[in-house]
Amino acid sequence: MLRREFIMLCGGTVAARPLAAHAQQSAGRVYRIGYLSIISGEHSYSVKAFEDGLRRLGYRVGENVAIEYRFANGEVERLPALASDLVGLGVDIIVTGINLITVAAMKATTTIPIVMTTSVDPVGAGLVASLARPGGNVTGLAVDAGGEILSKRFELLKDTLPNLSRVGILFNPDNASSRSRLTSMMKIAPTLGLLTIPIEARGLDAFEQGFAIMVRERAQAFVMQGDSVLFNHRSQIAELALRNRLPAASVQRELAEAGFLLTYGSDIRDLYRQSAVFVDKIFKGAKPADLPVEQPTKYELVINLKTAKALDIIVPPTLLARADEVIE
Repeated sequence: MLRREFIMLCGGTVAARPLAAHAQQSAGRVYRIGYLSIISGEHSYSVKAFEDGLRRLGYRVGENVAIEYRFANGEVERLPALASDLVGLGVDIIVTGINLITVAAMKATTTIPIVMTTSVDPVGAGLVASLARPGGNVTGLAVDAGGEILSKRFELLKDTLPNLSRVGILFNPDNASSRSRLTSMMKIAPTLGLLTIPIEARGLDAFEQGFAIMVRERAQAFVMQGDSVLFNHRSQIAELALRNRLPAASVQRELAEAGFLLTYGSDIRDLYRQSAVFVDKIFKGAKPADLPVEQPTKYELVINLKTAKALDIIVPPTLLARADEVIE
């Protein structure tokens, strides 16, 4: 494995106080956190990362903090009821993930603080007034910094496939942020000499047809947008990509682990750990309206060499050297 660590910016997410100070300050009270997720509880890496972030700050589940978990198991329509359930329990704070989860929480309460962990364009999506001054009851972290990251995945594919000229974009049209990102990606691609082929995929039934379209349109590779529905079917998508001999790029390491050729994006585990810092600040009296939304300071490139070999792709040594992890 090859790893590369990115330097963490100090910002407001560095927890410099000793654990004892945090534990002492929270002694005598049990805080209640509502944790709302669209994925199933079995995908516990984000849960573990969040709880790890809390432990680093002196919180212990069952001692000075209690967490109410609500998982929608990929069923978007369940989110409003789950959010309302957490509000009814009187939790002190609600931790969310992607935009549609945050929207469900916002519709359920305008007073309970909400900490988002993986928001996309939170200002454009209407989640906050601005990154510096969020306003309202919502703050937290954005999952990326926008256009530069979107172009990076195209560039990495081109570095791997020098003759790349036609690339598919697999996205879920029911996801508003995915539609917005599609527009941006289609503007960026021509500047890199790429023709894009948008492919809508709402769920498992659409994948076969989507890949048939990419093959018919002579796509040489594809980029899959970040989306919880597509994430839940990552193994099936990776299998179809291999069967159709289409190199795939996407946003987070779990997709490379499932069989995608490469992924580049923010360290999702790190975002969930950092969201605990926002929770801690709010417990200590900070208002969400005054806590700036933060963008990632750590990105990771993961390359699946097994997939590359199966597709007869020779990954340039210079690209391998840049990878944070190589799956062999």
